[in-house]
Amino acid sequence: MSADQNFEERLETWRREAKHGDALSGRGVDVAGGPIPQHVGYYGEAVVRPPVWTWEIPLYFFVGGAGGMAPLLACAGLLFGYPDLTRAALWITVAGAIISPILLIMDLGRPRLFLNMLRVFKYRSPMSVGAWILSMFGTCAVPACIAYELHFHHFFSGGFDSFLSIAATLLTIGAAFWGLGLATYTGVLIGATVVPAWFLHRVLLPIHFGTAGLGCAVALLTLLGFQLRPLFFLLMLTAIIETLLWIWLEIDKHGAADRALHAGRSGWLIRAGELLCGPLPLILGLTNFVPWAALSFLIGALCSRFGWISAGRVSGKDPEAVFASQA
Repeated sequence: MSADQNFEERLETWRREAKHGDALSGRGVDVAGGPIPQHVGYYGEAVVRPPVWTWEIPLYFFVGGAGGMAPLLACAGLLFGYPDLTRAALWITVAGAIISPILLIMDLGRPRLFLNMLRVFKYRSPMSVGAWILSMFGTCAVPACIAYELHFHHFFSGGFDSFLSIAATLLTIGAAFWGLGLATYTGVLIGATVVPAWFLHRVLLPIHFGTAGLGCAVALLTLLGFQLRPLFFLLMLTAIIETLLWIWLEIDKHGAADRALHAGRSGWLIRAGELLCGPLPLILGLTNFVPWAALSFLIGALCSRFGWISAGRVSGKDPEAVFASQA
């Protein structure tokens, strides 16, 4: 029997099954397990457009996460009377507010493209919302740090010093509000795409990015010499959450649809990141190696960001993953 005759018989069988309302059977119908080669889409092109982000974006996710969560710790320092902690946290905040747009502009290629994103506000676009969040974050963070430094060193006296104290407090609260969005919107941003490995874990990603950002801010303060019991508890709490998220990621598998998270270079990067963010800091912290726990968390969070971007690139190029995610 020739190949053409075999194909015609299969086609006629499918027509009869479809006419009677039956489920189609046979090789080639189940696309995820069918004869479509991996890494080959329509006319040799990928089915969806994979992300083309380079190293600047995962680094932006990392810096934005740490910088975005740092003003929360600055607020805690104001509330509980730790002025040195507040100062250090505000400087981490300012570093995040300055470095983040630089990395974003480097990825875009031209500063004008970033400014164009601020011409209109599209509340349904995570990228537009993120650009505005980043701008508002910087607008609050830099003046908050300046006002607090002037108040801390008592450059002015009397009523103006009191004004600086109030202004620094209000601006720090504003930076904490916008920073919370900065640390988590990146997870929403990639989860809102059609890339299978990201879309299937769109609920987990904002939690993971936010928790990792908080842990990084705590780790930076720890490495700067702030050996405070509340910071230690926060570092251990974020490590516990990261461990639980890693366990959930290993349980909530979707076969071919998100295999980029569990196989290959991207899978190993994510596993290494979660190991360094979760179990290892817990062990090091509980055995009194707190600075090493903080360093481990920072390295793990950075690896994890690069791992998720790499997984998205691999998953977007895999037609079988795209079709399986639609099943």
